[in-house]
Amino acid sequence: MSMDVGERREGEPVSEINTTPLIDVMLVLLIMLMISLPPQRHAVKLDTPVPCKTCPPPVNQPVPITVAIDYNGAISWNGAPVNRAELQRRFAVEARRQPQTEFHIQPDSDAAYGVVAHVMAAAQREGITRMGVVRG
Repeated sequence: MSMDVGERREGEPVSEINTTPLIDVMLVLLIMLMISLPPQRHAVKLDTPVPCKTCPPPVNQPVPITVAIDYNGAISWNGAPVNRAELQRRFAVEARRQPQTEFHIQPDSDAAYGVVAHVMAAAQREGITRMGVVRG
């Protein structure tokens, strides 16, 4: 709303647009859109471990293995560079070990998502179940 300043004669056209009906229409359309959207019902299923309060701490727990992914896609196993075939072979060896070694996948913040997804899929294909993504 604005205040009229100056003289205006009777019957003279108003040079301002009344925005109240436009806002009302916009709000009605917004409410209709919110009602008509389907609810988001997808879920990501995770198998999270259940903590055991009465279990003794594990003995001879293996040292976690860090698989680092560089910004240019280079993969390293505990600091030693490896190619994809060697990575797959090492995952296969570690998957058979009991108790299974914990893996820390440490991607660089500029690493391509495809390389990180490939490393995680390779670990999963070989049966690695103790895997986590850590920030470097």
